[in-house]
Amino acid sequence: MSQLTPMQRRLSEAPSAVFSAWALVAAFSTYFCMYALRKPFAVGTYTDGAGLFGVDLKTVFVIAQVFGYASSKFLGIKIVSEMDGSRRAVALLSCLGLAELALVGFAVVPAPYNALLMALNGLPLGMVWGLVFGFLEGRRTSDLLGAGLCASFILASGVVKAVGAALLRAGVGEYWMPAATGALFLPPLMLTVWMLAQIPPPSADDVEERTERVPMNAAARKAFFLSIAPGLVMLVVSYVALAAFRDFRDNFARELWDALGYADAPEMLALSEVPVAAGALLMVAALVLFRDNRHALLAIHIGMAAGSLLVGGSTLAYQMGWLDPAWWMVLVGLGLYIGYVPYNCVLFDRLVAALGSAATAGFLIYVADSFGYLGSVGVMLFKDFGSAELSWLEFFVSFAYFTTAVTLLGYLGSAVYFWNRTSPAALAPKSAEASA
Repeated sequence: MSQLTPMQRRLSEAPSAVFSAWALVAAFSTYFCMYALRKPFAVGTYTDGAGLFGVDLKTVFVIAQVFGYASSKFLGIKIVSEMDGSRRAVALLSCLGLAELALVGFAVVPAPYNALLMALNGLPLGMVWGLVFGFLEGRRTSDLLGAGLCASFILASGVVKAVGAALLRAGVGEYWMPAATGALFLPPLMLTVWMLAQIPPPSADDVEERTERVPMNAAARKAFFLSIAPGLVMLVVSYVALAAFRDFRDNFARELWDALGYADAPEMLALSEVPVAAGALLMVAALVLFRDNRHALLAIHIGMAAGSLLVGGSTLAYQMGWLDPAWWMVLVGLGLYIGYVPYNCVLFDRLVAALGSAATAGFLIYVADSFGYLGSVGVMLFKDFGSAELSWLEFFVSFAYFTTAVTLLGYLGSAVYFWNRTSPAALAPKSAEASA
């Protein structure tokens, strides 16, 4: 404890509820505010200029940012997994500052060349999730803390886009609006990153229940990946479909709501996400009831499969005329995030704990995320070049059925694999080596 700062020492000695409240507020607020540097640009239509290679200008910007974000995830496999806790706060502030500077460049450089600045905006922001989650993982309360962190990106996307829309109505230009929105959220970001930096390392009890989380070099990453490759590949393939579907829904939310008849109700961008966040996070937070990591892992798979069925089932009900369009968007979002949220917090945290490995959940999160965002770029290119005749709404409906099928198969295979892989008999050799 002698190396802890005074605030870290007070938090380490505080009641669990006090510590959890501090960590939850810090993580939620940091990632919530980060979204103001990432998503407001999607409110613009950018119809005043030509695109590139037959792709409309807004799609060019979306692809550029997602490409930068995907590149960041691949870099994050190394950077985040090797990051020492003492450097996370400085790394976070550096990433956020670079992202805001890129948005200023986006406003200054003429279209379509400013797409390069949108890619540079996504590049540092892709590191933020892993850096923030690094403060939370490996704790007995990680399920609850992770659920709170995930609430940030479900709610923030709609809120910051609503702020961006308000700035547009106030007369801020489309190209300056993203930088202006980001600037509004920079002051609270300084405070919340400081709060994160005060979170003490996991306690001895945390390590005993959730295993020790240590930086992973290249050899450790390779060995860990190969030891669970079959199950991890199934999870990643499912996540590629899930992340691409989620990104499409998020980036083109305005177009989808307009097509459903809500062009004059921009508040739906934010209001529709409230029940989505509440439902998805209630499922994740309930995992604190599972002390046994193996059973928690199975419960996560069952919950994610239920989310997939909700995506497909609600889409069918909408097409049959049994479901109001607004409620369809809410239920699709709920099913989507029931599957998506666990990947970003509890799924890999519980997997590492169930395996008893000295590894980081951040490494696995970034393996999945890197391919997920790469898939998102591929889907948008396919929409423009392979399904250009389909409207945004028609494509979204077809994509919902595809996502349901792919994820259900992946979850079933992964659940069977990891149930066997984490059985006492499978882990016995590792325990024998450790005792020897």
